[in-house]
Amino acid sequence: MRCPYCGELDSKVIDSRPTEDGEKIRRRRECLICGKRFTTYEIVETVPLMVVKKDRSREAFDRQKLLTGIMRACEKRPVSFEMLEHAVDNIEQSLLNSYEREVTSIYIGELAMEELKKIDEVAYVRFASVYRQFSDLNTFMEELKDILNNRSKHTEK
Repeated sequence: MRCPYCGELDSKVIDSRPTEDGEKIRRRRECLICGKRFTTYEIVETVPLMVVKKDRSREAFDRQKLLTGIMRACEKRPVSFEMLEHAVDNIEQSLLNSYEREVTSIYIGELAMEELKKIDEVAYVRFASVYRQFSDLNTFMEELKDILNNRSKHTEK
């Protein structure tokens, strides 16, 4: 780390501790040439997650955009904001844990539907109807039948 006073590259770390938010490490350093002390901060370098859309264009992953879409599906439903945030956290964590730097919007939509299915079936159907662009009423009814079949399987166990 270059000394801000004399420009020398050699310094030693005197003290290290996390910041209050736990997102950075604060390091007190001392220049080995001039003896002056200075503070540096170490943060995790993140590579942006890119989303490949249906038209093959790419854009940076936007957590807020995902949250907004899920919120729209849950409008006027008994779902707390905390539940929605938790769902988005789960989706984002899944994406980051995959170590892929590019993911398709289709994959993100599938993850969102999995989370919504756990939270609220009506919100799930709303999201799926927009996401999967049901072409007709029969396709929509097939999705509803799948939900009802899964529900009856879980209650039998």
